[in-house]
Parts: sequence; structure tokens; C-alpha cells
Amino acid sequence: MSVAPRQTASFLMQRFREVGLEPDKRRGQNFLIDLNLLEILATAAGINEHDVVLEVGTGLGSLTALMAEKAGAVVTVEIDKHLQLLASEVLDGFDNVTLLRHDALRNKNNLHPAVLETVQAKLAEVPDRNFKLAANLPYCIATPIISNLLLTPIVPQSMTVTIQKELGDRIVASPRTKDYSALSIWIQAQCDAQILRTLPPQVFWPRPKVDSVIVQIVPNAEKRAKIHDLKFFHTFVRSMFFHRRKFLRSVLVAAMKGQLTKPEVDIVLTSQELGPNARAEELTIEQMLSLSEAVRQALPESDST
Repeated sequence: MSVAPRQTASFLMQRFREVGLEPDKRRGQNFLIDLNLLEILATAAGINEHDVVLEVGTGLGSLTALMAEKAGAVVTVEIDKHLQLLASEVLDGFDNVTLLRHDALRNKNNLHPAVLETVQAKLAEVPDRNFKLAANLPYCIATPIISNLLLTPIVPQSMTVTIQKELGDRIVASPRTKDYSALSIWIQAQCDAQILRTLPPQVFWPRPKVDSVIVQIVPNAEKRAKIHDLKFFHTFVRSMFFHRRKFLRSVLVAAMKGQLTKPEVDIVLTSQELGPNARAEELTIEQMLSLSEAVRQALPESDST
């Protein structure tokens, strides 16, 4: 095993200067330079030799190397070919690291198949391995990475990531608050989520204009078992928040156009004891779960399967 160089601002600036590059803001390239926080992130993920860890956004490989010292295997994904080359130098001595150069997403609703296939292959190498996501996620892809992993055949045991604070607030938000959203419901309906730490801009290079957080999301098998059709629930919840301030009835009528009539929508809402003034942002997780299943059951069989 190698020992990775310490990812400080001066180290990063020197490496970028040597190859004549600057961080790409469009790709959310903000590198965590507080060494203690890198350790905290890696430690919070609870990585051990039984784990296959997925990291999205390799950067220069400092967090990758920290995790590789503990993990059975690390699959790390970097879209930038220049960063991938720099990271490969740092990670060259780690025989348990697979460095992929891909966009981690095939599209906004799906992860790249090569990423999932590589993780699955590493899980299959040794019996009883666990899958975890641990990463300093680029802001621009954090939401689809977290959301879509919950729809894959290999749901992580945990996701421990740095993300924009605004996104972290949405993930843990309560009903009737400004941050409560489809994402809040999607995550909380099937996971236990908490913000572990708030990170100010100065712990990154270059400095972002906003605070970040380390958030941990742990899928809960008992919660997930209550959702009869994950894909339907995912689509349903998002459609309920297209116009979050509108009355739920009008949103539901529009979302189910061609599938349910207005009287059928009214029957569903009455069965859920939701009055004419109800709005999606007011519903608890349990209420949204119940409404989603009631709508799914009310659909013609061809539409609900």
C-alpha cells in the first residue's frame, strides 16, 4: 500500500500549476483541504475490510487513499481526464482501488452501467461484502447520485457524503418548512438521515460561495418494505411537488390525467381524509406513503404495474 500526500491547498495549487490547469467550476471541483475533516468523513463512513466503497469525484485521490487503507475495495469515478491522470499517480500503489474515468451518471435518472457493474463485480469477489458510498460529491450531481442509488439493484448500506448545505437541509427537512420537498420524502421514507457536520467555505479549495455539510444516509429495510413500488413512489412524489403551493387535488388531477378521473381522485383523497385545501408540503411522510399507495391501487391494472 502507498501513503497518499496530504491534500493541502498548497499541494493542490502546486499540482494544478505543474500541469497547467485550473479547477473546473462547471464540474463542481472544490477539494476538501481540511485534513481532519477528510479523516472525519472517512471515519464516519465506518469503512472496514468487508466493504466495497464507491467514491464519485476522485479528485487527486487523497480521500480515496484514506479509504483504501481500510476498505476491501474502492471503486472511484472521475470524469475529468486530467484529474484522473493525477489521481492515478497517487493511487498507483493501492491494489484494491479501481479508478474509472466516466461520468458517474448515464443520465439524470440513472447511474452509468459501468459504475454499477464494477461495484457488483467487486462485491462478488468476496462473500458477504457490504456496499457503501463515501465521497466529497460534486455539487452538480449530488442529488441524482444519492436519489438514483436507492433505485438500483445494489442499494448501499450507507451513504456518507459532503454536499451543499442547502441540499442537506432539504434531505432532513420536516413538513411545513421551506426546505421540505420531494427529496425529503423520498429519502426519509426509506432511510435514516442526519447531518453530521457543517463545513464552512474555507475548508475547500477553491472556496465555494456556500456552506457544505457531511450527511449520512442509512437505508432502513423496515421502511423500504412498506413501499410496494419504489419506482412508482419516486415518480409520484416528484409529481406532487411540481407545484408545491397548489392544492393537492389540482396537482393530483393533473398528474393522473388520462389515468384517473376527477371523481376518482376525489374518492382517493376522501379515503385519505385529505380535505380540499390540503397541499403536498403539509403531508407527513406517512401520509404521502399512504396517498401514493391509494393512488397506485386506484389506477387501472395496466397503469399501476
